[in-house]
Amino acid sequence: MTFKDKVIWITGASSGIGKALAVELSKNNCKLILSARRGDVLNEVKKECSNNHNIEVLPFDLADYQNMQEICKEAINYFSKIDILINNGGISQRSLIIDTDISVDKKLMEIDYLGTVALTKALLPHFILNKSGHFVTVTSLMGKFSSPYRSAYCGAKHALHGFFDALRMEHQKDNIKVTMICPGFVNTNIARNALTGDGSTQKQQDEATEQGLSTNVFVKRMIKAIKKEKFEAYIGRGETKGIYLKRFFPKLLHKMVMKSQVR
Repeated sequence: MTFKDKVIWITGASSGIGKALAVELSKNNCKLILSARRGDVLNEVKKECSNNHNIEVLPFDLADYQNMQEICKEAINYFSKIDILINNGGISQRSLIIDTDISVDKKLMEIDYLGTVALTKALLPHFILNKSGHFVTVTSLMGKFSSPYRSAYCGAKHALHGFFDALRMEHQKDNIKVTMICPGFVNTNIARNALTGDGSTQKQQDEATEQGLSTNVFVKRMIKAIKKEKFEAYIGRGETKGIYLKRFFPKLLHKMVMKSQVR
C-alpha cells in the first residue's frame, strides 16, 4: 500500500499523535483533511506540514455525533473522495471508580466511542460506493486490558474494538479495511487533559506518559502498520507485553498492574 495521491482524514489532529501524524504523512504526496475542535490550532499544524496546499482544515467536535452526516459531506467535497479515515480524536480519564461521577463516564463514551462510531458510520456508504476504504482507529492498550484510574477510558476503548471487529467482518466483501492502533505510553498531553472524577481536567503530566515514546517514533511505527493493513498493532515499550499476559496469564497481569499502580 502507498499513500501517494490518497486522501487521508485525521481527527484529533491539533496536537500529540494526530499532529505528528499529519506532519509525517504530509511528506508522502497525499492529501490531508485535519480535524479537531479548534480551527486556529489546526491552521498552525497545517503550516508545519509539507505540501500544505494539499491540506484542508475541518473543525468539529466529536461530541456532536448527531451531525456527522453533514460533516462527512463537507469532508468529501474537499477532494471528491476519502480513502483513509484515521479516528484519532478522544480524551482520557484519571480517577477511581468510586470517585467518578456518571457524567464523566457518559462524556468519555460520547466522545471516544459514539463520536468515533457516528463518524465512521457516516463515511461508510462512501467507502461502500467506492468499493474501497480504510478505517484506522487509535484505541489504546487499555482497549485490550485495564488499569486502575482509567475505568471510563478503558470501557470506551474496549467498546471500539467490539464495534470495529464487527465492521471488518461485515464489509470485507466491500474491500474495506480496518486497522486498530493500540498505543502504550506516548509522550503527549493526554494525561494533562484527562478528566478527573468531577469532570475537571487533571492538568498535570504523569511519569509513565512523560517517559513514553516520542510522537515522532510512534507515528513512524503507526504508518508502517497502516501500510501493511494490519488488523491490530501494539506500539509501545514493555507495556505491550500486557496483551499476551492478559490472554495467557491474566492473574499474573493483574498482580503486576496492582503492584505498579500506574497513575
